[in-house]
Amino acid sequence: MHVVIVGSGIAGLTAAIRASARHDVTLVTKGALADAATSHAQGGIAVALGADDTAALHQADTHVAAAGSADARAVEVLCTDGPARVRDLLALGVPFDRTADPATLDRYGDDLARGREAAHGRWRVVHAAGDATGAAIEQTLIAALHRQHVTILERTCLTDLVLRDGAVVGIDVLDLLGEPRRIDADAVVLASGGAGHLYRETTNPLVATGDGAAAAWRAGAVLADLEFMQFHPTRLAVPGGGLVSEAVRGEGAVLRDARGRRFMTAVHPDAELAPRDVVARGIAAAIRDSGEVVLDATALDPGFLVARFPGLTRATRAAGFDWSRDGVPVAPAAHYFMGGIATDAEGRTSIPGLAAIGEAACTGVHGANRLASNSLLEGLVFAVRAADALGAPRPGLLRLRGTATLPVTTVPGVVGPTTASRPTIGTDRRTGGPARLDGSADVRQTVQRVMTERVGLLRDAGGLATARRELDALAVDAPATVRAHEDRALLDLARLVARAAEARTESRGAHARTDHPDTDPDAPASLAWVAAPATAPVPVPEEALA
Repeated sequence: MHVVIVGSGIAGLTAAIRASARHDVTLVTKGALADAATSHAQGGIAVALGADDTAALHQADTHVAAAGSADARAVEVLCTDGPARVRDLLALGVPFDRTADPATLDRYGDDLARGREAAHGRWRVVHAAGDATGAAIEQTLIAALHRQHVTILERTCLTDLVLRDGAVVGIDVLDLLGEPRRIDADAVVLASGGAGHLYRETTNPLVATGDGAAAAWRAGAVLADLEFMQFHPTRLAVPGGGLVSEAVRGEGAVLRDARGRRFMTAVHPDAELAPRDVVARGIAAAIRDSGEVVLDATALDPGFLVARFPGLTRATRAAGFDWSRDGVPVAPAAHYFMGGIATDAEGRTSIPGLAAIGEAACTGVHGANRLASNSLLEGLVFAVRAADALGAPRPGLLRLRGTATLPVTTVPGVVGPTTASRPTIGTDRRTGGPARLDGSADVRQTVQRVMTERVGLLRDAGGLATARRELDALAVDAPATVRAHEDRALLDLARLVARAAEARTESRGAHARTDHPDTDPDAPASLAWVAAPATAPVPVPEEALA
């Protein structure tokens, strides 16, 4: 059986290593192997390994952070499978940080160093190289991959899925030379990551343009939870600034406004360690009111800061700050796409032959707001389950997102894949048709402006309706380059996210509506979407809707 895996983060690499024991595997990645978002992960992996912790406690924290909309089955799988998967990483040689502190040995029963992050009731975040956990994991998995019989195609961009008789049978790509190519497969696993570049400010690497989720949608797959984009509270607020790990706040750093006031204590009982959506909106409000927010780590020992956060110490120094003496400016930025391709707990999607894992997938494990440091764990857990399910018969009743019912909305054809002779935006008042952009304008910049201004941290009906109209007026030339294919993916997803945000008339987790500020207990836990066919109907398997 030939399996094509798209993506080289923790999910893609884990799936490729696991599947290669039984299948012929080709791994395709848009950049170099190490260019995935995993390499940028700082905080660590949340896992209930300590003697004072349990999977049940981890599940409870995950549900609280998810604002009551996480799927119970997915959360159970994540938290109960998690310890075994992290032990797999230990066996592979991931250099998780250790401690000789006798109190740690007594408390946890092992010498693994642990951090605490927002909304966690326990110190359960294991980390490596201080604040370079993702890079340590990525490097270890790449080394393990090279020991397997896996064909690796770097700098190869997914453009579309290939369908035959309603099943996925391969992928179309642009290869290393920029030439179109088709790769046949018995099964395709999308581990292609998120879509942070829907927004102007993001913590994501350049490759995070939603290629896999958009291609799956164009092929007729069900997507879900698209309105839930997590904004990380603390990106270093300087040009080109990157993520400032939540673990810094977990160690005792606090947030202050321009007047020096520690404002989060008045926003939530857990202050800086409230769920991410709460902290992000709190920071945004403080910036609006006072002009600036800084992360103040000056109460921490300077030597500890350097040892625990060596990468962030270098980054803040490069930006001109000594964070052992002064606060550093921070602001929210798009961070994690909690929606994606709807799957079951084995990564199966609504289309036979197609699986999805990691940030490209939506198992429902994150609900409306991801618990800090659950993302690397998600990639590990569901990659193994998906790899083990390859080649197995599909169940008669496929419960996507773990639920018995998943109402699916067919999206109007105007949102389908688009081509035009020139990019367009807005309405030409003379003709009533779409107004042309001049040659210097950029579709991606327009998408990012619309999403940032109207589909960001705070939303309302008027802004969302305007966003939908502006996005529907855009078009992309018939894509022939990687950049054009990325722009098409971003435009497809932007339209879907705006529609999903419009449809959810409540506030829940990362989705905050100023015109509907309360959570509606009767609102559906998940909203799902499928493409309107361009010609003949694309059947959604009955089991996907059951």
